[in-house]
Formats: sequence, C-alpha cells, structure tokens
Amino acid sequence: MSESKRLFEEAQRVLVGGVNSPVRAAIRPYPFFVREGKGPYLITVDGNRLIDYVLGYGPLILGHAPEAVTRRIVEYVSKGWLYGAPTELEITLAKKIVNHFPSIEMVRFVNSGGEAVATAIRLARGYTGRRKILKFEGCYHGAVDSVLVKAGSAAAHFGSPSSAGVPEDVAKLTLVARYNDLDSVEKIMREEGNDVAAIIVEPIMANYGVIPPRNDFLKGLREVADRFGSLLIFDEVVTGYRLGLGGAQRYYGVKADITTLGKIIGGGFPVGAVGAREEIMSKLSPKGPVFNAGTFNGHPISMIAGLATIEVLETTNAYEIAINASRKLAEGLDDVLGRYGIDHTINWVPTMLQVFFTKGEVIDHETASRSNAKIYLNLHEELLKRGVFIAPSQFEAIFTSAAHEDSIINETLRQIEDSMKAMVLNKVN
Repeated sequence: MSESKRLFEEAQRVLVGGVNSPVRAAIRPYPFFVREGKGPYLITVDGNRLIDYVLGYGPLILGHAPEAVTRRIVEYVSKGWLYGAPTELEITLAKKIVNHFPSIEMVRFVNSGGEAVATAIRLARGYTGRRKILKFEGCYHGAVDSVLVKAGSAAAHFGSPSSAGVPEDVAKLTLVARYNDLDSVEKIMREEGNDVAAIIVEPIMANYGVIPPRNDFLKGLREVADRFGSLLIFDEVVTGYRLGLGGAQRYYGVKADITTLGKIIGGGFPVGAVGAREEIMSKLSPKGPVFNAGTFNGHPISMIAGLATIEVLETTNAYEIAINASRKLAEGLDDVLGRYGIDHTINWVPTMLQVFFTKGEVIDHETASRSNAKIYLNLHEELLKRGVFIAPSQFEAIFTSAAHEDSIINETLRQIEDSMKAMVLNKVN
C-alpha cells in the first residue's frame, strides 16, 4: 500500500472526507499527500516528484520555498510570531498595496480571502445603508453565506452551487446576474438598484476555469454602479499580484470602490485584505461603526512572507518568466489537442489558463458548463501518472510561476503528448 493511500484512510477517520477543503478530495483514486515543495515541484510522501501547476491554488507565484522569501521568514520567526500588538511590517505591506493599486488608499488585513469578502460586503452595506448585493453566476468569493449562491470552484465541482445551512433570508438578499452580460445586470439594477449596496465580481472568473471579461464588461459595471449609487467590489483574491503589480484593475484600466486581496500578498501564508479609498475604509472599526477584528489580523509571518514575495516581483524578471510559461503552455496544449482533433477552447491571461473541452468560446458559467468534464478529468489523471499536477477540477485554474522555466514547460508538453496518446488509445472521450 502506498503511503498516501495509508494516510488517506487514516485521515478519513478524523477529518471530514479525509480533507480540509473539498476540492482536495477530487483526486482519484485518492489524494496524494505532500512531503515538501521546491521550485516548480511537489514531492509526495511516496517520493514522487510532480511538476506543480496548482501552486496552492494561486498564491505561489514564485514557486515553492523561494530562497529570498524563505530566508526572510526564517530570520523573522526566530524573534517570535504573534504579539497581539501591531508591527511595522503591517505598515510596510499596506504601503506597497496602496502604491500598486490606485483605487486603494487604506487597507485592513484579515486572515483569508473569504474573510476579506465578508468584511467588504459588510463595509459596503454599512457605507451605503443598503441591504442587497449583486454577484455573478459561477463567481466564487469564498465560503461566505451571502455569496455562496450559484458559486463556482469546489461548490460547482461537487454539484452544490448553493449550500445547505444558508438561510433563505440571507440568500434572497443576493441577486445573481450572468458574467459578461451587461444586459442582465441592467435588468436587475433597474428593478432592485436602489437597494443594491454593491456589485461584486471576480474581474476574471478564476473559479469556474479561467474566463476573462469581454470587451467593456468591467467598464460597463463601473458605469452601472455609479449610475445607481452602488459600490463596485473587485474580488482580486486570485488576480491581485498575479496579472501584475496592480492586479486586474491595472491590467484592464478599471478602478473598483472596494478591493479584496489574498493569496499572493501572504506569500503562501494565510492572509486576506480589504482596500478602498479613505472615505469608505473609515467606516471600519475602530474609526467607524462597521465591525471587524481578529486575533491573527496582520499576522507577522504572513506580512513578512507577502512583503518578501512582492519585493521579488518588483525587482526581478519573475513576471516575465511566469507569463511566458503560461503563454507557451497554452500554445503547446492548443497544438497537441488540435493535432488529435479534440474539440477544445483555451482561455488565457498572464500566468493563468484553463482548457475547456467544448466547441466555441467559453465566456460565462453556462458555456463553461458545456465543457466535457470527463475528458478534463482523464487528462488530469493521465498527467498525474506522468508527474504533472494540474487542478483536479475543470472549475479551477492552471497557474504558472517564476519557477516554471522553459525546460519545465517543454517537459510538461511532452507529458501532455504522451497523455493524449494514452487517452486516444483507451478511447477516452
């Protein structure tokens, strides 16, 4: 018996489903357990080396255990790691974020992207005095009651676009429009706009595969929000610092009223952040009436890891390597699938991509749902046998990092070719 199988059997006796986050259970025949990560690789407890394109579901833009970040963490942790009092690191990291995101003047650090979203929604309601929010079908904003309605990510993979335990009285305050469809937004806002505190959106749908905004969709949301006096929240937990130093807002040239961040700003440690202009942020406690607090808010190790990561992104060619890797992987994957006559669409943005086994464009929840998930899952399984780890769910992203140099991408493309040969031989479709 493999060590991973033994551990999974043991885990199922003490952990719900044997895991602590549902998508980890999607790997067949059972999840592998990790011993360590280095650069572009994961090393399992069975000694298998995997090229990693999951990267902790996005945070590890420099790869695993980059030296510059590791050194700073080890250096700091020897001094202690939790004080219940402020550190200068919080100020320094907040200044970086304010400098990189023109829409942000002040920051509140929390402990996860989901917590950041919950705080952002509470803040929007407190600032506007309105009750409702508008989200988009398939967009995932964490396991937060008010947005766990027609969600993506693991909620979609496991067939639970809404969750038991979310009261109807909460869910009915959440309005749902179609991503990339401004007409659906206009219709809802004409009916409900006077009570909509905020429109919340993933600027790039990163939890239903990778689905970029079309044409002027984000600019249209900005205009609609302004017209109805609602706030625009960009959930940049995934895209913040992944597309570049200013996230999706700089990339697409659209400013949000409130921004949520996470993942990369903690360098792989638990973190979340809410940012906005001072007028809005001043509604948060202790200055204002909107409550937020947390023992681990601004945790020193998350702060130093995030700060060290951002400094590497500022001063090296890390983005160039990660972006080139994603582009080369997308182009190579497209070439292999085309040669095998497999219907597919590949969506790409810098450092992120996903393949959908379907004809035509994938622009929203509905078109993504038409994709043949069986082919994707078989590709995942064949690649895993050959030492390549992509997300086990169609509704996640394939991420690249500064550790994915050309030789790693070339090896990956060879394994994709071999995987497709095996799938064709086995008549997988």
